[in-house]
Amino acid sequence: MGKPMTERKTRTPSTRRTRSAEEAPPRQNRARAVADMVPDVGRASFRRFGFVQSAVVSRWGEIVGPRYAGVSAPESIRFPQGKRAEGVLTLTVEGAHAAMMQHVAPEIVERVNRFFGYPAVARVAIRQGITARPQPRRAPPSLKPLPADLMPVELGDSLRTIADPELRAVLESLADAITATKGPPVIDDGNK
Repeated sequence: MGKPMTERKTRTPSTRRTRSAEEAPPRQNRARAVADMVPDVGRASFRRFGFVQSAVVSRWGEIVGPRYAGVSAPESIRFPQGKRAEGVLTLTVEGAHAAMMQHVAPEIVERVNRFFGYPAVARVAIRQGITARPQPRRAPPSLKPLPADLMPVELGDSLRTIADPELRAVLESLADAITATKGPPVIDDGNK
């Protein structure tokens, strides 16, 4: 039949605590910067869609160059069962650029493998679609103070007393935008 009750192993509460304490990472009881946590969050979501490293997506322009990065974007890397090498890199390529990307596929494989440091990708699969274009970064506002003749008389003296040059430049920019408008502000409620 079965074993007598005296021979069965029982788990005590103290053994449960030591096992869970060994498995869980120790708490540090300190505040962490969001920038420290974002790579962990991004890593999990990128792995779900087939990326071993999220850097492949974020540094695609550096890996393949601006010419190819402008018309393509990595979609996923699929590896054979139980391996982390010789995978298939799936690219989303815009319209007519797919033929060009087929011709340069060996070069893309070489560049991606050089980025990884081992033969992670064996071939490239191309899917036509629309890729998101990176938006150019806007220049920050000028930190030079406005000349007195361009400054509104009412705000001129009060803005000049601000010690932080960046804050002063932003407020001067706001003052210029306010003085350049004509009439009361118009709020669009979407009922047209």
